Amino acid sequence: MSIEFVYPYPPLTAGILVKRYKRFLADIELENGEIITAHCPNTGPMTGVCHIGAKVYLSNSNNPKRKLAYTWEMIQIDETWVGVNTALPNRVIKQALTEKIFPNLDSYYDTIKPEVPYGKNKKSRIDFLLTGTDQKPIYLEVKNTTLALENQAQFPDTVTTRGQKHLQELIDLCPDAHAVMLYFINRGDCTEFAPGDDYDSVYGQLLRQAIAVGVEVMPCRFEVSPDGVKFLGMAELAIANF
Repeated sequence: MSIEFVYPYPPLTAGILVKRYKRFLADIELENGEIITAHCPNTGPMTGVCHIGAKVYLSNSNNPKRKLAYTWEMIQIDETWVGVNTALPNRVIKQALTEKIFPNLDSYYDTIKPEVPYGKNKKSRIDFLLTGTDQKPIYLEVKNTTLALENQAQFPDTVTTRGQKHLQELIDLCPDAHAVMLYFINRGDCTEFAPGDDYDSVYGQLLRQAIAVGVEVMPCRFEVSPDGVKFLGMAELAIANF
């Protein structure tokens, strides 16, 4: 395992969060005093990580077809940078899988396929299907995780029927396949992981059921900075009986 794995950011623009609204929009005051509207690529409530007045960083697109040139990438909470862009974890994990930085998986696959239909009636898509010679296929789902209670990351931060569905589908894959739930801890200050029982108790019950039938849980720690996203290793699972 290489803890030096880093996914670099493009050059970013600094600012201050003025407000977030309509889920997908955020007003940001740039260092020159200009207030711009940026795309907020996060549909969730961003519990605990949407502080007005906090420092943020934005990426800037030169695509003339985009309505909003700026994308909100991260926010500083206390002294920790937290990733905001929920599209980024899958890009980072794809690169990490390509470089085979996860020792529990690296000997089991030769091929990486993203967004593969699976489940009942093939109506769902797994984030990554990993296949190799004479090995069970690995179905790997990625969940962006930003909620923190002291040093413990938790998922979810709200009721998620979609997340419940994904867990049930991973449960249904066992034992014929190797099912993996990867929690992308998008902040470097958490050393433990647990389900957000106070936010979605059903999800917590399903996660415990998933572990019991053989679904592998990978709570991956990532340190976020304006330079890039660095892999720190695995968080400790802190899942008590429900």
